[in-house]
Amino acid sequence: MKRPLAALIIGWLFIAAGTVGFVYHIRELNIRELFANDAVWVLSLRLLAIAGGVLTLRGANAGRWLLVAWMAYHAVLSYFHTRSELIMHLAVLAAVTYVLFHPKVTGYFKGAVRQ
Repeated sequence: MKRPLAALIIGWLFIAAGTVGFVYHIRELNIRELFANDAVWVLSLRLLAIAGGVLTLRGANAGRWLLVAWMAYHAVLSYFHTRSELIMHLAVLAAVTYVLFHPKVTGYFKGAVRQ
């Protein structure tokens, strides 16, 4: 099945967001005190966004689940920030979930089983 435009856009958005976030936060990494701050955790999350985007572009079902989980995690984190951040993350989570699990898009992920 041909890749739906929605999967293409969302996949590339997460790749871009993960890459920009990774480049931005890499300067916070201190090799001497590798686990003393949150930089390793933040960089790992950015890599998960990139991986989810790539897997989504490849039609892997795990990719869309990873992106939804990634957004859900950020929605939970935003609960401890401003109300507007929470609303924005919940809106993005709802949109990403709706689009990636829409019946027309679901067929793309079901057809991507590779052996």
